[in-house]
Amino acid sequence: MRLSTRMRYGTRALLDLALHEEQGPRSVGEMAEALGVSAKYLEALLNALRRAGLVQSLRGAGGGYRLARLADEITLRDVFWALEGVEGFVPCTASPEVCAQAEMCVMQEVWAALYATCLDFLASYTLADLARRARERQAGQALMYYL
Repeated sequence: MRLSTRMRYGTRALLDLALHEEQGPRSVGEMAEALGVSAKYLEALLNALRRAGLVQSLRGAGGGYRLARLADEITLRDVFWALEGVEGFVPCTASPEVCAQAEMCVMQEVWAALYATCLDFLASYTLADLARRARERQAGQALMYYL
């Protein structure tokens, strides 16, 4: 099982916004440079996150993007649903009628349970949690001495 590039970069973009909340809106250019991703790709991700209600875009001088809700109100499950969709890992978990073997298949239950477990796990992490961990790591790096 793999997470898409959309999920990985989208999460990094939201974390960037959470880490810079106090500084006001972030431009796509600032974020793209910090994340090492193209501005065009980042803009597409931010538009998806905006449609999902996770970020706001502000126009004009000093505009850019910011979180639409507090960082402790946005979970990784919210991000997953915004960027990956709400369907299960396999189509039959959300719509058993798409599978000709649905009545006899024992794997559908396994896939549905796996999906539910993963969603619960993602829901246990907020952007505030990740921002706190990132700041702790940055502070730890500042204390490192190299000889």
